[in-house]
Amino acid sequence: MTAALVAFVQARFNEELEKARFAGDVVVAQPERFGVEPEDAARHARFSVAAAEARLALLDDTVVPYLGTAGPGGLNAEFQLRLLAAPYVEHRDYPHDKEPADQPGSHT
Repeated sequence: MTAALVAFVQARFNEELEKARFAGDVVVAQPERFGVEPEDAARHARFSVAAAEARLALLDDTVVPYLGTAGPGGLNAEFQLRLLAAPYVEHRDYPHDKEPADQPGSHT
């Protein structure tokens, strides 16, 4: 499940990065169409891309390397992965657990 969830979250984050790049290009090319100043359009485009890149870096550099490790580091990485995946739980491709009660962060 963890490998499937990592692949799923990476795919969503890569989609968001591509959307941010595309939207930024459109808005920067035609800021008047959207009622914004060119400088504001460029700043927002840079922010959107940077935010998407940061989510990918967080996942790839601080979560994935610790998944499956023993102790608190591994448990924390598993919990962080589930938090990063949480906004996508209703996505049609979300890899749902068969027994969610056995997963970190699934207890109410």
